[in-house]
Amino acid sequence: MNPTVRPRIVLATLNARYIHASLGLRYLLANLDRHGGAGLRACAELREYTISRPAQEVVADLLATLGPAPSAAVRTGLQVVGFGVYIWNVRQTTEVIRLLKAARPDLRIVLGGPEVSYETDEQAITSLADHVITGWGDVSFAKLCRALLDGPQPLMKIIPGEQPPLADLALPYGEYSDADLAHRLLYVEASRGCPFKCEFCLSALDKTAWGFELDRVLAALDALYQRGARTFKFVDRTFNLKIEHSVRILQFFLERIASQNAGLFLHFEVIPDHLPDRLRAMLAQFPPGVLQLEVGVQSFNVAVQQTISRRQDNDATEANLRWLLALTHAHLHVDLIFGLPGETLQSFADGFDRLLAIGPHEIQLGILKRLRGAPIARHSVAHGMVYASDPPYTVQHTGVVDATTLQRFGRLARYWELLANSGRFAKTLPLLLHSPAVAGSAPASPFWCFMAFSDWLWQRQGSTHRLTPEALVDALFDYLSASQSPDLVRQALLADYVASGARANPQALQGLLPRRTVSPVKAGRTLATRQARHLDQLGSEHVAARVV
Repeated sequence: MNPTVRPRIVLATLNARYIHASLGLRYLLANLDRHGGAGLRACAELREYTISRPAQEVVADLLATLGPAPSAAVRTGLQVVGFGVYIWNVRQTTEVIRLLKAARPDLRIVLGGPEVSYETDEQAITSLADHVITGWGDVSFAKLCRALLDGPQPLMKIIPGEQPPLADLALPYGEYSDADLAHRLLYVEASRGCPFKCEFCLSALDKTAWGFELDRVLAALDALYQRGARTFKFVDRTFNLKIEHSVRILQFFLERIASQNAGLFLHFEVIPDHLPDRLRAMLAQFPPGVLQLEVGVQSFNVAVQQTISRRQDNDATEANLRWLLALTHAHLHVDLIFGLPGETLQSFADGFDRLLAIGPHEIQLGILKRLRGAPIARHSVAHGMVYASDPPYTVQHTGVVDATTLQRFGRLARYWELLANSGRFAKTLPLLLHSPAVAGSAPASPFWCFMAFSDWLWQRQGSTHRLTPEALVDALFDYLSASQSPDLVRQALLADYVASGARANPQALQGLLPRRTVSPVKAGRTLATRQARHLDQLGSEHVAARVV
């Protein structure tokens, strides 16, 4: 847009981090002209922020973008601000809208996104808005903007989103800027929806999955690639559902690796028990550092799976994970959820130990959240499920897990991120996970060994945050050397600390660290390692790309 012309439509959201780029808002931008009429896109602007930015700063930037309020007599001066609202940004977005409405009551505020698509009457944020679009917003937002700007004025506040055939949607990838391509994770999709009915997920409400016309998707991906895009995160709920499509997409990227030695990073979410030979043959061809597969195991407990309507062949899941680890270079990021109806701490521990024995690169430990609209709510009474009233609506206790145990598990999950998923303690972690049981301790399994350390570390530190690598090294040494050879523990910690690139001097390693000088090449490698770890941890966090 011409910077001297104020936009009449601003699309905004608060992302979890800068590296995320909202796919949903870009769909809305791309479809303004197609479904709202010519000229809408030209008067629209995208503004993205992060949840860590103070609300006052976000509002100041929006007001500067929108310009001064028009005269009340100027009908054509009306402006629309649309917000994408999600479970992780609803609190911050509510405050932004409160301040924005106080400064510019003439603005028309439109909300969309999964957080406001259900239970709309119960939410403070929806009471502040002029209109709320529930469900798909690609078509409905464009039509609403045309009505708001040119009339007739809409009578309904809550507008059910219109779900068009995917062929009727303009693809959004031209809305990614050159800066996005250079610095951010690009979200793309080849399908929407999900045929599975796992009740903790909003996709359980879908009747099926719908695929975009694949030639059209591949042409759009090629255009992104030609512009320099090299990092793609597919948000398809089940990338390996339709194997013909999966194979063609993988072949598309393999051809570019072969022809240009491209530095690609690709992320796909896959169901764990469906890995036909054709898909295996394609996955095995990718070189190291390219593929990340997010695999939602969630629980190995068959009774729990049945309760939440999750269909999963556990034996096939295990066999497929072992095959991927043995015969591909894919980085496996595998998810488990604690707090599901009927899941005890011991049954979760059994599942964790089973998964750990398989050996995925990362195990993401999550706690159940009650997403608004998700069918998991039907179990609240029968299974004693009590959830936090504020986002992210984490389960507080269940019929078989008390509140203290859930708090204890939350600390364990945070320490697991710091010690295991960080990749900083590859040599030391096996000593911890198989540490000798002490008198009166829980059963000696990897899960219970880590739980014992988690309890001890909490008593020592009283915090799960602001723990430096040096503090962790010293804590691990003190804990492990009480039951194992101090020399063995110290050597493992020394190897891990040196490999991590950290440059302080933990007490446990005094006098052992080599003198080091940092060359520019080494510094570059360290940065690349940090970036790789950062990307590895993005998987389950970004339901963000779901369409407003």
